[in-house]
Amino acid sequence: MTTGMSTVIYPVHDLDRAKEVYGALLGSAPVMDEPYYVGYAVAGQDVGLDPHGHRQGMTGPVGYWHVDDLKARLQALLDAGAELSQEIRDVGGGKLIASVTDPDGNVIGLLQSP
Repeated sequence: MTTGMSTVIYPVHDLDRAKEVYGALLGSAPVMDEPYYVGYAVAGQDVGLDPHGHRQGMTGPVGYWHVDDLKARLQALLDAGAELSQEIRDVGGGKLIASVTDPDGNVIGLLQSP
């Protein structure tokens, strides 16, 4: 089951410049500000800046669908014809993410909170 898409992560090359731009866009300070990730929480949305995203194959922003069982939802997508883009990984505090590419090349992110 999914509870909707409420996280978008942007790959960035220059984290400090990106924080300036997204801070101006969102009108708020980050709720998480680490060298490996900066996150904002605005109007029920989580917006993340990932300075390692490009090296991990991200070519643009990825929307993450929040799911109850990431492993099962990932397998269902693979069985339906999606291709694995990013293996399941823990991004901190037990939060798991993974992504697939649909047959048209669109990236679908999955996120499971602890």
